[in-house]
Amino acid sequence: MEYICLDLEGVLVPEIWSEVANWSGEDKFNLTTQDFKNYSELMDIRVELVSSLGISMKDIMKLVDQMDPFPTSKDFLDWARDRFQVVVVSDSFYELSWPLIRKLGTPSMICHNLEIHDGILKGYNLRQNNNKKRVVENLKSLKYKVFAAGDSYNDIEMLSSADLGVFFQVPQHIKEEFSSFKAVQTHDELKEIFSSHSEYLKS
Repeated sequence: MEYICLDLEGVLVPEIWSEVANWSGEDKFNLTTQDFKNYSELMDIRVELVSSLGISMKDIMKLVDQMDPFPTSKDFLDWARDRFQVVVVSDSFYELSWPLIRKLGTPSMICHNLEIHDGILKGYNLRQNNNKKRVVENLKSLKYKVFAAGDSYNDIEMLSSADLGVFFQVPQHIKEEFSSFKAVQTHDELKEIFSSHSEYLKS
């Protein structure tokens, strides 16, 4: 059997923190893992901004509740789950992303947790170091063939560890830096490339 590991933000849904940027007027919230190679450094900036601006988790969750996945994401996931095992492997957080996961039909997800006290974001707990890479490695140790798709620096190890790693709507500077990966722009293209490498679908 074959597994597909998918990043969440940038592949299936818009960037959550960009919504916070638009609402708050603080442009630093637009910084993503397409800008930072060190994820903890990026999250430390976000937590500090939330604290300094007095933004509550209620404020953030109101924004998330109003968000929708990309228009073709649900169809793509339904297609993938009919043909493969699928798991969303994200550096997002359960507390933050769950409304969007529900809109996608509640696919399996492995991500991190936020530290929230009295409705205020205090910090975050990463599930494990190199979480995305280790998920792929563990699936391969169970004799699964693994395909993966992502769009940012924090996806590189996951894509490298997979049997097939694909960039989805990756910015040009990352595409050029890691030119060995195939790159697609649409979910239909992602369907095509996964299908063409699937031993199961060819049988």
